[in-house]
Amino acid sequence: MLVKIYGSAIYGVAAQTITIEVNIDTGGVGYHLVGLPDNAIKESSYRISAALKNVGYKIPGKKITINMAPADLRKEGSAYDLSIAIGILAASDQILAQNIQDYIIMGELSLDGSLQPIKGVLPIAIQAREEGYKGIILPKQNTREAAIVNNLDVYGIENIKEVIDFFNEGKVLEKTVLDTRKEFQDKINQFPFDFSEVKGQEAAKRAMEVAAAGGHNIILIGPPGSGKTMLAKRVPSILPPLTLKEALETTKIHSVAGKMGAEASLMTVRPFRSPHHTISDVALVGGGSYPQPGEISLAHNGVLFLDEMPEFKRTVLEVMRQPLEDREVTISRARFTVNYPSSFMLIASMNPSPSGFFPDDPNNTSSVFEMQRYMNKLSGPLLDRIDIHIEVQKVEFEQLAEKRKGERSEEIRQRVLRAREIQNKRYQDLKISYNAQMSSKELEQFCELDEVSFGLIKMAMEKLNLSARAYDRILKVARTIADLEVSENILSHHISEAIQYRSLDREFWNI
Repeated sequence: MLVKIYGSAIYGVAAQTITIEVNIDTGGVGYHLVGLPDNAIKESSYRISAALKNVGYKIPGKKITINMAPADLRKEGSAYDLSIAIGILAASDQILAQNIQDYIIMGELSLDGSLQPIKGVLPIAIQAREEGYKGIILPKQNTREAAIVNNLDVYGIENIKEVIDFFNEGKVLEKTVLDTRKEFQDKINQFPFDFSEVKGQEAAKRAMEVAAAGGHNIILIGPPGSGKTMLAKRVPSILPPLTLKEALETTKIHSVAGKMGAEASLMTVRPFRSPHHTISDVALVGGGSYPQPGEISLAHNGVLFLDEMPEFKRTVLEVMRQPLEDREVTISRARFTVNYPSSFMLIASMNPSPSGFFPDDPNNTSSVFEMQRYMNKLSGPLLDRIDIHIEVQKVEFEQLAEKRKGERSEEIRQRVLRAREIQNKRYQDLKISYNAQMSSKELEQFCELDEVSFGLIKMAMEKLNLSARAYDRILKVARTIADLEVSENILSHHISEAIQYRSLDREFWNI
């Protein structure tokens, strides 16, 4: 008897339905699995055999042929255990197969018949709804994630026996229902850190506010213990809240990467990713034999924080150039190509020198050669892609001992939101939404300068020997500063402040 059962495979951040055909033939004995399965799927026969035996069923001693179509696409992972097991039971007439074609069935089996969670549930559920399936049967731990998708029945199970009874005896499975919008609104403003906890560092806080308001990349330069990491961790608390569309995009990427925790549903706060400096270029941008999203895609719609940036391998940093410009990563392999979104805000930190101190600090013990070599770890083209360079000075004792709390994140966030609203209105007919995304065409249209401002930026370009990209960055940052002041035009003091945020371009650093 031939039975067709349906599962799903992940490619990039999208899913594709897989038809699992199970044919049982009395002419011989054997277990043949075809359709480009990987080792995890090939090993499924042992898990399925033990699981069925422990719930009172068995794999028949006949010739079993299982085809996973389309047969020319590679399938990977252990998520097909449940689909194949149910297919074998239905094809051998051990259970009824009525309405089995109405469901996507996925799950990894344990030897006792219980189910383990799987990756990529959200894109699988979205694809199931788009293709008109009645429901999806999954491990219990994945149901809240799948229940984000409306107009789709989501059934969570703990043991394969529940699925058998559902098809064989009509036993009712409990549906998982989730109020996505309520879940989203309830958790949208929950942050573990607040800017009020940061002592002093008013100039750095201002730079962070400007960066958040325009979506600009920023690098913090300062000695150890000056608060660079502390400032970076608090940036998500002043960024605009995720929209429901952004939350779904972000959740989909984390789901594919298997980063959603047990009982997790929709991601409600912007991600903050802080990889260690020993990370490889593949782990950062994504890839591998079977491509997976990297850290820059996991930071999509959020923040990527590179602490001690010069300690990262230069090759790792250089592969970020294209994603910083295009806001997506393309992973190409011989047989297929996948795209991962990577629209993130980059925050980097570094010490001013190998010893940790500024060149003019008496505690600085680094030689000129050591400092030059240290600075050369960051290429000019990469620094050009970072809009704001800000020096973070050591915090004085008086500031540390002060009991008065600083400005709360919520107050800063209100100003950021007001600036973002101005930008959304300005770019409503364009494909961009904030200032950092402006191209040369938009710069000409929205960043007109008066005579004084033009003279100021011309002088800065000549004295600091800035590149054309740095010139564009200054204009973008000045536009954001003007938006924070609700100013329609860019004025000279906006340009002046934006130039101050190009610390690494100054002669002071050209050792």
